[in-house]
Amino acid sequence: MQIYLDHSATTPLHRDVAAAMAAAAQDWGNTSSLHRWGERSLEVIERSRQRVMQLLGATQGQVVFTSGGTESNNLAILGIARRYLTPQHLVISAIEHAAVAEPVRWLEQHGWAVTRLPVDTLGRVAPQDLQQSLRPNTVLVSVIYAHNEVGTIQDVAKLGHICRTAGVCFHTDAVQAVGRVPVDVSRLPVDLLSFSAHKFYGPQGMGGLYVADGIALVPLHFGGGQEGGLRSGTPAVGLIAGLGQAAHLARETMLQEGDRLGALRDRLRQLLAAVPELVPTGDWQQRLPHHLSFCHPTLAGRRLVWAMNLAGIAMSSGSACSSGQVKPSATLLAMGYDPTAASGGIRLSLGWDTTVADVDWAALALVQAIARLRGES
Repeated sequence: MQIYLDHSATTPLHRDVAAAMAAAAQDWGNTSSLHRWGERSLEVIERSRQRVMQLLGATQGQVVFTSGGTESNNLAILGIARRYLTPQHLVISAIEHAAVAEPVRWLEQHGWAVTRLPVDTLGRVAPQDLQQSLRPNTVLVSVIYAHNEVGTIQDVAKLGHICRTAGVCFHTDAVQAVGRVPVDVSRLPVDLLSFSAHKFYGPQGMGGLYVADGIALVPLHFGGGQEGGLRSGTPAVGLIAGLGQAAHLARETMLQEGDRLGALRDRLRQLLAAVPELVPTGDWQQRLPHHLSFCHPTLAGRRLVWAMNLAGIAMSSGSACSSGQVKPSATLLAMGYDPTAASGGIRLSLGWDTTVADVDWAALALVQAIARLRGES
């Protein structure tokens, strides 16, 4: 029995998305061309852009298509930073994805001042900490919308309001949130928002950045001026068509599917309560509906992932491996877990094809794997 419970890493391509991409293969013209072939490709792209705007609740601003979340985050952060001739100050949380943390680290190495906001034991940023961190030369705040490892959803509205009141640009990495929970940029005080298609059954290698009106970015590379001059290069029509279809599906099914997955998530959590040393992590109230995460105080998360893989079940670990040495999860360390527990983090994330039988079997397999590994230790 094969069970895939790693949908926060990537999702399978939905059959309707694959069909949309196959249809778009017939529209292979260059969108910069003036003839009918180019016009057809442009129509596919703009229809997809409109579908993404609808998913995001956007009535103004623009969506810039990119290769995915990493490029979108880099375009947001470096696109703002490159507006300034001298280093300024920016703020991120201590638990940002590497696609945010690493470009910020690069800026820091080149003279920028960086404040990393602490989080509490549930992975939440305190609004008062953000308020106190702002300086006269703060030009950007970036806080992850929903965390990939522990599932916590931040109070983006409150954090964004603080930034808007202070006149500071606010970016959020919403890669784990878009397509999973309602995201409405017409209501949220968000200036820049990143997303990625393969997190909600779209194609890998495609994503985008929402840019609010009045926000000026310097592009990362230059060329023909596509995507409003922010992302030059011939557009990948098929991938964009897939993103558009995935956005359409998400908009139609997200609330109902979120309820279904939330019920399965809670069932799985209850079944795993049979292992008292398996500690839930993250905020279990403000949380992604398909996401569960735990840490074990003595067993490395990677050992549990390997054991479950042998049982035909896919999940993931928050710890990293370098030169044969397991490194504790930086996120769990920031949340106050000791290094041993922070090495024992695991994540199970459900999807559209996850069933009650899958959840029950996965719980049984994980309980057995923990008992076996505990006996070997």
